[in-house]
Amino acid sequence: MDIRFFPGVKAKITTIAKSFKKLGQDDPRRLTHSFKVGLALTLVSLLYYARPLYNGFGVAGMWAVLTVVVVFEFTVGGTLSKCLNRGFATFLAGGLGIAADYFASLFGKKGEPIVLGILVFLLAAAATYTRFFPRMKARYDYGVMIFILTFSMVAVSGYRVDELVVLAHQRLSTIALGGATCMIISIFICPVWAGDDLHNEVASNLEKLATYLEGFGDVYFVSCKDEGSGVDSKDDNGNSKSLSQGYKSILNSKNNEESLENFARWEPGHGGFQFRHPWKHYLKIGAHARQCAYNIEVINICIDSDNQVSEYFKRKIEGPYSRMSAECGKALKALATSMKTMTHPSTAKLNVDNSKAAMKDLKFALEAASIENADLLAIVPAATVGLVLVEIAKCVEKISEAMHELSERAHFSKTVEPTVSPEKPQQLLHGGIVRPVSEDTDDAHNGNDDNVVITIHEISSDSPENEKSDEHRVPRPGQV
Repeated sequence: MDIRFFPGVKAKITTIAKSFKKLGQDDPRRLTHSFKVGLALTLVSLLYYARPLYNGFGVAGMWAVLTVVVVFEFTVGGTLSKCLNRGFATFLAGGLGIAADYFASLFGKKGEPIVLGILVFLLAAAATYTRFFPRMKARYDYGVMIFILTFSMVAVSGYRVDELVVLAHQRLSTIALGGATCMIISIFICPVWAGDDLHNEVASNLEKLATYLEGFGDVYFVSCKDEGSGVDSKDDNGNSKSLSQGYKSILNSKNNEESLENFARWEPGHGGFQFRHPWKHYLKIGAHARQCAYNIEVINICIDSDNQVSEYFKRKIEGPYSRMSAECGKALKALATSMKTMTHPSTAKLNVDNSKAAMKDLKFALEAASIENADLLAIVPAATVGLVLVEIAKCVEKISEAMHELSERAHFSKTVEPTVSPEKPQQLLHGGIVRPVSEDTDDAHNGNDDNVVITIHEISSDSPENEKSDEHRVPRPGQV
C-alpha cells in the first residue's frame, strides 16, 4: 500500500513518533524502566520455556508472569511496596485458606460448604473494612486486596481440589520468584529511588517560589504602568509567563508528594539517605510551600484587578515591597540549595531576619501613606498585596524552621562558617512622620507656626518587635 494516497496517515505517524520521542526526552528513565520490565518478564517466562523448571512448577509458573506485570513499578519504593504486600498477603491468606478448609471438613460433606461460605464472608468483610483506615489504605491497601483474593481462591478451590497444599505451595513459590526478580532488577539495574524524587521535587518547588518572589518587584510595579513597558512576554492574564507557570505547578503537588513519601519509606538506605530518613518532614515543607503558592495566587488576582494605584502611593510602597519579596526569595533559594546539597541551612536565617525588618518598613510606609492619602479605595488593592506579602514572609519563616528541623533529624553536614561576619539584617532605625504644629491655634492658621513636631518610631536592633514612639519639638531654622 502506498501511503502517498493517504496523506493524513503519514501526518498521524509523524505526530505519534514525535510524541514517543518527546516522552523519552522528558525523562529518559521511562525508556530504561520499559526495558527493565521486559527483562523481568523474559526471565520469569523461563519457568514455562525450560522443561526442568516447568516440570517443577507446572502451570503455576504463570503466576510469576502475572506477578511481574502487576507489581513492577517505576520507583524502587513502589516495587518493594507491592512485592512485599503481595508476598506477605499471599503467604498469610494461603495459610488461613488451608486452615479454613481443614476446619470446614470437620463438619462433613453437607456442612463443609456452609462453613466455608461463612468463613469467606467474615474474613472478606473484616479485611475490606480495614481498608478504610487511612494508614492501612496508604501503605497496605494492595496487600489487603491480595489477601482477600488469595483467601477466597484457596478456600473455595479447596472444596474441589484434593492436593490443595501442593497447589498453594506452587503458587506461593512462583509469586515469590516473580517478586524477587522484580526487586533485584529494580534495585540493581538503573534504580529510580522515590526518595530522590521527593527530595528533588521539594527543593525544586522552593526554587520556583524563590524565582517568583525575587522577580515580583519588577513584575508588579511594571504591570501597574503602561503596557509598553519592558516586561517579559505575557500570558492571557497579563503576568510574566516564566514566573506564573513556575509556581502554579506547586498548587497540585500534594498527591504526588504523599505518594513519593509512602514509597520512600519502603526503600533501603541509599546515597545520603539512611534507612529511617525523616521523610515526613518533606511533607511539612511541601505543605508550607503550597500555602506560599496559594498566597502568590492571591497576589496575581490583585495584580489583574482593574483598580489603578496612584503614582504617589506606588513610590511609597515600592521599596518595602521589593525588599521584602527579594529577601523572601533569597531565603527560599538558600533553603533549596541547602536541601540539594544536604547541608545545614545556616545562611537562610539572615534573609529571614531581613524580611522581618522589611516587614517593619512596610508597616510604616502603609501607615504614612494611609494618613496622607485621602482616597482609601485607591490604596486598598495595593495594601492587600502588602498584607499577603506579610503572610508569605511568615510562610517562609515556617519553611526555614521546618528545614532546620529536617537538617537536624537527617544529620545534614554543617557548613563552614565564613571568616567575615555576615551582613546584619537591614532595619529601619527611625521611621516616622514630620508634621508642623503650633500651640497657638491662631498662629497656625496665620502661618506663623514656630515649631515642628517629629514623631519617631525607634526599633531596637536586638528585637525588631520592640517599638517606642517619642515626639521631639524642633525649632524652625533661624530661631534661637
